[in-house]
Amino acid sequence: MQPWAADLYQRRSANFGKDFPGARCLPIGIPLSIATPYPFKVVQTSDLIVIIYETGNLFRQIYLDGRKPLADAQPTWMGYSAGHWEGNTLVVESSGFNEKTWLDARGHPHSESLRLTEAYSRPDVGPLNIRITVDDPKAYKKPWTASIGARLLTDTDVMESICDEDEKDARHLVGK
Repeated sequence: MQPWAADLYQRRSANFGKDFPGARCLPIGIPLSIATPYPFKVVQTSDLIVIIYETGNLFRQIYLDGRKPLADAQPTWMGYSAGHWEGNTLVVESSGFNEKTWLDARGHPHSESLRLTEAYSRPDVGPLNIRITVDDPKAYKKPWTASIGARLLTDTDVMESICDEDEKDARHLVGK
């Protein structure tokens, strides 16, 4: 990590994650939305994939119409994503993230320079393998890759998840 990112990560750890965006009913972003134990639904057309995440009622659009990720995308919580197929693997390139989300529940930070590359593959009917490469030279000295596994749930619906409804936990997140 770059020094500022390592310092922020240490402060988040020392404060027991009290500033985690999801604890304040804010979007948790990518890749954390993929790594939560909550289901997500993939809806695919010929030129667009929409992923609906149960956690936080989040969604994202992945354009499959040949466009490239925008170099100057307006920073948002979920970023701007463009994808293409390499054989049976969906490769998604994303940019345009704000710096408000965490890369994981432990508090790894990123900057608005974050670029993510996700590779989705299905070795057979049940499992989904997701390989994510984080490229953010302002926060990390070199790109790094992590893998996440998911599984196909054919008999499950994505339910709404309303964080603010009767929320009573945030006031207990006091940190140090």
